[in-house]
Amino acid sequence: MELIFLGTGAGMPSKPRNVSALALMMPEYNGDVWLFDCGEATQHQILRTNIKLSKLTKIFISHLHGDHIFGLPGLLASRSQQGESLLQLYGPEGLKDFVEWTLKLSHTHLTYPLEVVEVKSGQVVCEQNLSVSAAPLDHVVCSFGFRIVEADKPGALLVDKIQTELGIAPGPIYKRFKEAPSVVLPDGRTVNTTDYIGPPKKGRVLTVISDTRPTPQAIELAKNADVLVHEATFTQDREEGANAFGHSTARQAAEIARKAGVGKLILTHISSRYREKEPLLEEATAVFPNTVIAEDFWSFSF
Repeated sequence: MELIFLGTGAGMPSKPRNVSALALMMPEYNGDVWLFDCGEATQHQILRTNIKLSKLTKIFISHLHGDHIFGLPGLLASRSQQGESLLQLYGPEGLKDFVEWTLKLSHTHLTYPLEVVEVKSGQVVCEQNLSVSAAPLDHVVCSFGFRIVEADKPGALLVDKIQTELGIAPGPIYKRFKEAPSVVLPDGRTVNTTDYIGPPKKGRVLTVISDTRPTPQAIELAKNADVLVHEATFTQDREEGANAFGHSTARQAAEIARKAGVGKLILTHISSRYREKEPLLEEATAVFPNTVIAEDFWSFSF
């Protein structure tokens, strides 16, 4: 999986940072791309990457503030030139009206099926290999965080053990060890295949927390995640103002990461007042050392 940060700024575009948009690229899952938020000019940002709108299958909208949704109508329209497959949108109440009215008033006709799901809380996506849960955060409007969980993968075939204990050379029978609960050997013995499969490989967990004050819901969504992407609009000296407007500081985001026991913290949604990222990074790493601050077009694989 690879994260590509298409917009890392807060509120309004600036020269170094566009407004919120984050792509999750999944080459291991048919090359599907999921998008989290879609601020103004997101499709322009996409043009500078290798992302194809035809591979975009899901868009998750955290809340309905303009810096998170104003790029959505144009992107939906452009996708008509590149894809005919189903696109699913997930977000808070009002998302369906926003999409339907902007498309209707602009006389935009999509060439693909569009499904808009207005979420409440709990599991919103359940697929064979991936699930997504949503929970309300603490912003000035309804805002959701998302937890993406990959299913555990089967353990590796213990080839050495099969050869040593059973005397079976590599061949078609090895495939049956992976697929069946038991296998009949050439000499007539029946063995349980679980004895020859290693422990399952734990699936990856990603949590995306957009605009919010510090809240226990964020900790729950991020619990033991491999990667936490969290907003960090201001530095600690502006904590009172940040929280008043439903935002977090870099230090507060780091405290969420520490309490949740995540592997890596990536900060985004940075106010344009910060020309340099060092002040935010220094206060975050003092609490949670494994922290980075995303830049537009920066990518991270996990």
